Amino acid sequence: MMGWLFAGCSSPVPSGQTSTRPRRATPSFVNKVWSVQSSNAVAPGQLYVFLSEGTLVIASPNGTSALGRWKQDVQTFTMVEESISYAVEILELTQDRFRIRMRNPGEPVEMTLVPAAE
Repeated sequence: MMGWLFAGCSSPVPSGQTSTRPRRATPSFVNKVWSVQSSNAVAPGQLYVFLSEGTLVIASPNGTSALGRWKQDVQTFTMVEESISYAVEILELTQDRFRIRMRNPGEPVEMTLVPAAE
């Protein structure tokens, strides 16, 4: 008698299968506070934080903080500062060092970032 109530229902998704799309791993530089150790254009001590939802936080001990955006996909990494988009190359990424090269107009900007002191 109750069988007709369930006739239009589809079968549930198996518990181990919730999506057919693979999840991308979060890059290891995300959600960490990085401090500029050396650069050809950025002052040492400036802080960079790449938040997981795409916000870029830049803070300087001697200047005004700024917000930007960042995104990374399979082949590109882009940072947007003051509404200007820059292609970025990751030169090195370990737990203790994050070296990047930003393709700015003129000479590229290279930065070596290290975890900020707590």
